[in-house]
Amino acid sequence: MSATASEGPAEERPASVAPGKAVDAKHRWLSDGLAGVSVALVAIPQSLAYADLAGLPPHHGLYASALPPLCAAFFASSPYLQTGPSALTALLSFAALSTLAPVGSAQFVALAALLALLVGVLRGVIGLLKGGAVSYMMSQPVLRGFATAAAVLIFASQLPKVLGVSVEGEGVMVRALAAFSDPSAWEVEALALAGGTLVLMLGGRRLHTLFPGVLVALLGGIAYTSLAGYEGAVVGEVPSTILPPFSLDLPWAQLPRLLVAGAIIALVGFSEAASVSQVFAEQSRRPWDPNREFISQGVANLAAGVAGGFPVGGSFSRSALNRAAGAQTRWAGAVTGVAVLACLPFAGLLARLPMAVLGAIVLGAVLKLLDPRPLMRFWKLSKLQALVGYATFGLTLWLAPHVEHAVLAGIALALGVHAWREQRFHVEAGLQDETLVLRPMGVVWFASAPLFRQALARELAAHPGARDVRIELGAVGRVDLTGALMLQEVVDRGAEVGLEVQLDDVPPHARRILGRVCAESVCEGAVGTGEGERESEAAKSEESAP
Repeated sequence: MSATASEGPAEERPASVAPGKAVDAKHRWLSDGLAGVSVALVAIPQSLAYADLAGLPPHHGLYASALPPLCAAFFASSPYLQTGPSALTALLSFAALSTLAPVGSAQFVALAALLALLVGVLRGVIGLLKGGAVSYMMSQPVLRGFATAAAVLIFASQLPKVLGVSVEGEGVMVRALAAFSDPSAWEVEALALAGGTLVLMLGGRRLHTLFPGVLVALLGGIAYTSLAGYEGAVVGEVPSTILPPFSLDLPWAQLPRLLVAGAIIALVGFSEAASVSQVFAEQSRRPWDPNREFISQGVANLAAGVAGGFPVGGSFSRSALNRAAGAQTRWAGAVTGVAVLACLPFAGLLARLPMAVLGAIVLGAVLKLLDPRPLMRFWKLSKLQALVGYATFGLTLWLAPHVEHAVLAGIALALGVHAWREQRFHVEAGLQDETLVLRPMGVVWFASAPLFRQALARELAAHPGARDVRIELGAVGRVDLTGALMLQEVVDRGAEVGLEVQLDDVPPHARRILGRVCAESVCEGAVGTGEGERESEAAKSEESAP
């Protein structure tokens, strides 16, 4: 977390080489080259599938996989993070755009590019303002609840393709149910192609980490269509170009309608990149900087928007492949982008790729997210937080395609639970001689300050013989400005009626705010020494004693 751009030497040091050992530049570039090309071979079919998931013609996935990883490499801090289309970001993009334009239309494509530009600006600004810590602001129950429900929606959206069924209806779940409930309409060839793709993807990993199951499935699907005369749904016409179609002729007037969705994608979509970078940083002992990663992801989205793509993010599966393939530095991502660019002139060969294969590629990518056990585990840890996760899960399914509203609702619930817990304030009280001792436990902030005043008044009434009050703050987690002002007023009002109020065991964080609030006030002399400071002073006194 403390890594900065000045830590270049640590960043460029391969994980397999001990610190301080010289690295052969030729070996490093060769490793990055092989890793980058390996990822590109997987990114090409995945990008087609994720573009279709986002509601765009599949070939726009190639545009989102070419320039974005190339541009991101110049600013990234993680040597392994691979940037490009991802299932979660694609779903969020579809949710944001599906009600603004016909899915797959030219207007939809233009809105997707505009959304990518917006996400790029927001992430870039967050990084430049060094606000990378905002990526940790979403609670785990909200993230897990949303991700699990999103996986269900993604799975449901691909089910008709895998079954080879064309269905009509409002809503992803409705269409999936309609397709699944009519086995007589299932297409045997589509099922076989999808099943073969899943076997290659999941079984290939068991054979070897670097087995290109997705690529083999892509080539196999095209070959089957060409040789066996497959008549099911295929990708269709794919333009072969040297470069992506650069353009800024976008529906800028629609920008205000994309602000909320863009902000959610900028933050929620970044959680995957942050998770990837953090995991690999811990495993390889190579630091990463969230601020730089926000900038790199911002630049990547700007490139995607200009090049006719859609919002992109960090991919866990491709980043894991990148690391397993021997990537040494962040330039492996640039190689991936160049490799995809080199394939654009031959993109027309993808026209005969069965849609069943693309659907299976998406299913294989989200299968792990369908595991309900991490979400169910919250019930054992914290029932209240579990309810937040379950509510986010249910709202995501219910509000689809407007899943961004479910994210906002989940965040609001999490903040509400946090505020409620912070307000749970307890005060222990007792009388020692003629001194009333109060020991507040919790957080002294604007919501709990009145509760403390009530407790003080109640205990003073219960102990009319008390001549002094000592407030021990050692068990207080935090004191905000309102809480400090309340404590100052308690001390000052006590002095006015002849009641001496002493603040004792003041922790350092509270001492700072109380010191400022109590300056030039009766309260200033009432702030006692913290327990640790008293022990330190006592030790010094013993050392100086004759």
